[in-house]
Amino acid sequence: MRSVRLWGRLLGVEQVVVESVCLDAAGVVVVSVRPLRRARGRCGVCQRRCPGYDAGRGRRRWRSLDVGVWQVFLEADAPRVRCPVHGVVVVAAVPWARHGAGHTRQFDALVGWLVRRMSKTAVCHLVRVGWRTVGQIVTRVVADADAAAGDRLAGVRRIGIDEVSYRRGHKYLTVVVDHDTRRLLWIAEGRDSATLSQFFDLLGSDRCAQISLVTADGAEWIFSAVSRYCPQARICLDPFHVVMWAGKALDAVRAQVYTAARKAGQKALAQGIKGARYALWKNPADLTASQQAKLATIEHTNQPLYRAYLLNQQLRQVFAAPGGADRITLLDAWLDWATTSQLTPFVELAYRIRRYWRDDIANTLTYRLSNGLIESTNTKIRLLTRIAFGFKNPHALIAMVRLHLCGYDLPLPGRT
Repeated sequence: MRSVRLWGRLLGVEQVVVESVCLDAAGVVVVSVRPLRRARGRCGVCQRRCPGYDAGRGRRRWRSLDVGVWQVFLEADAPRVRCPVHGVVVVAAVPWARHGAGHTRQFDALVGWLVRRMSKTAVCHLVRVGWRTVGQIVTRVVADADAAAGDRLAGVRRIGIDEVSYRRGHKYLTVVVDHDTRRLLWIAEGRDSATLSQFFDLLGSDRCAQISLVTADGAEWIFSAVSRYCPQARICLDPFHVVMWAGKALDAVRAQVYTAARKAGQKALAQGIKGARYALWKNPADLTASQQAKLATIEHTNQPLYRAYLLNQQLRQVFAAPGGADRITLLDAWLDWATTSQLTPFVELAYRIRRYWRDDIANTLTYRLSNGLIESTNTKIRLLTRIAFGFKNPHALIAMVRLHLCGYDLPLPGRT
């Protein structure tokens, strides 16, 4: 086998003729190549055969896979063609690299595989490229993986919607996941109804009509977008947020009782109430002996606060109980109890639930769906942000998140 053909096999380039191999003054291996005749004269964007325009800016180089400790570059002419479809002059396509890229497809594939397994800083040192270059490569790899995956939004029936903060200053991303495939469906910068509308516009009216269940917290911007684009879909309100509302009502009752005790000059009682916060919040099975003693004291000395504690615990049991219809009955019984509890924070909470969220909570109890999957996704997004020590550009973070969480199959170069 001739050495030039060996270099072609070694670098994994196809539809090319290797003309020569040399070591230049900069200490890198330069492999001069040219595309086969059938691969020449094509538009770099649409791959259509086009008439030539000029020789462009002469020869250029593309970074290829390293050979041992040596950096390798492919060098070839970069003529320009006039594309009748786009009506513009573009650089002709080359079979070994994406349009506008300075690296070969094999190099991009290697970087994409590495980024999923180590930090960007480690990848930069390993393959000897810059931080921003890695981000640009990830964007190209994700775009090609999306195109190869086809319609990822086909057959979507049950989705979860939430937001996640990626930077200080109220910088958020809107995240949509598929409960059936358990994968990330869509992510974009922003946290409002207009941002979420972009997802439903991409989904289209026919597929919006197929959405049956949507899990979400109590954010109004999610409810308004879902009701506008998917009026037939049933919203399942996340149990964690409902229980959190009850926890806030319990804290409000505790603050009221503490203030009343201080004003009455009962300093010991006030101090005991102040130190009982974790005893009131924790799962009864996890209470320490001292916390159990505090609860027992509250039960005998402060009935309003103990009633608020029982209301909070009972709402947790509503979501933990087996059965669908029975749990809805328990929910209605809890609402009746909260309404007549004479505890203003719980009376107001019961009123809000009856007016706005009772049916959504009933859907949660019936279909047993929560935002647990999307909260797990958000945790992974925060982890990616932490590993990278933050992202200045949200689009770089979005590309990184999609690379990790969309389920793309990215094999190493030369391996299936």
